[in-house]
Amino acid sequence: MAQATARHILVDSEAKCEELKKAIEGGQDFAEVAKQHSSCPSGRNGGDLGSFGPGQMVPEFDKAVFSSDLNTVIGPIKTQFGYHLLEVTSRS
Repeated sequence: MAQATARHILVDSEAKCEELKKAIEGGQDFAEVAKQHSSCPSGRNGGDLGSFGPGQMVPEFDKAVFSSDLNTVIGPIKTQFGYHLLEVTSRS
């Protein structure tokens, strides 16, 4: 079964998500931005979600994880939890 590792940042607005994405693309560290801004408990760990397989995350998130390029910040991705920035760090 496929596995992926990823990290994410969860915020409550699309505008905030876009602002943070620009900051990361401008050189800020993803993990530091996650620690400062993510409302998900994973933010304390730089947004690290560990390893997971298909179907373990909400559908919108799952689709992005298993179809996007590695080590690229993607988003905003809207789910029932809010807006996510996502970076897939490995996939097998």
